[in-house]
Amino acid sequence: MRRLTFLLRPSWLILAVVVAGFAYLCFTVLAPWQLGKNTRTSDRNDRIAASVHADPVDIAGPLSGDGKNTEWRRVTANGSYVPDSTVLVRLRHLDGQPAYTVLAAFRLDDGRTLLVDRGQIAAAQGGTRPPAIADPPTGPQHLEARIRASEGVIEKKPPTTEDGFRQVYTTDTAQEATVLGLPLTPIPTDGLGGYLQLDTGQPGAFTPDALPQLDAGPYLSYGLQWLAFGVMAPLGLGYFVWAEIRARRREKTEADAQPAAPAEQVAEVTATTDDTAESPIPSPAAKPNDPAPIKAKPTANEARLADRYGGTRR
Repeated sequence: MRRLTFLLRPSWLILAVVVAGFAYLCFTVLAPWQLGKNTRTSDRNDRIAASVHADPVDIAGPLSGDGKNTEWRRVTANGSYVPDSTVLVRLRHLDGQPAYTVLAAFRLDDGRTLLVDRGQIAAAQGGTRPPAIADPPTGPQHLEARIRASEGVIEKKPPTTEDGFRQVYTTDTAQEATVLGLPLTPIPTDGLGGYLQLDTGQPGAFTPDALPQLDAGPYLSYGLQWLAFGVMAPLGLGYFVWAEIRARRREKTEADAQPAAPAEQVAEVTATTDDTAESPIPSPAAKPNDPAPIKAKPTANEARLADRYGGTRR
């Protein structure tokens, strides 16, 4: 076991801790994070693909359901737009240009009020101000739309009123209910309470948001890569330990195979050293043919070899 005591050196201990921590993060945080995103994206794509060919259902069903797998479902709603309920969502883009998303409230025939995304409209005056926005049609309306989950709220960006419009930074049913002062009913979804996003050609619709591309993205490959990294890191540490043991074994073999100085030569060197120390007369200069003094060769491998760690070997 003495051959493994070098693993107790601080450098090896620190390396082992770093490798263990990295592998732990790969298996418990990084890989599950990417694989989870792949699962969520695949589920979303499946729901969108199914909704394209499915007939719309009445909104009353999703409103009374548990919200499981309701986002992106096509629905129909009967009712009328609430007057003076326009809210603009800032910092949107339409065909690469600044735009606004136009929101409004829609009161169903049963009295419940939903938030409706009417679509996007290009900004005016170089993209710095909203254009003139037509009010939604009055009277009874029949809408076809998709259920979308709310985006949440950005705490550091509260709602404002600019250029004669109430403006927000996200589409969120709870926030818009506060801005409008209306009891908006959130549609149950897997995430936050949802709203309706109008399809093309619906009453009061502008340019609808395009459906996301049905591409799972690189998340699966990223997750597999993190798993591979988590396996490779300990294997790499094991390789370095094996290489160090092999190098130490080879050095010891070379040291054991090195012939020791003969006893007669060692005695002669010792006697010469003693005579020189006791005689006050300096020794004459060495002749070219005189044999060089023979030094005793170390026999210990630790003393013979240079310590790659700086100091002593263990």
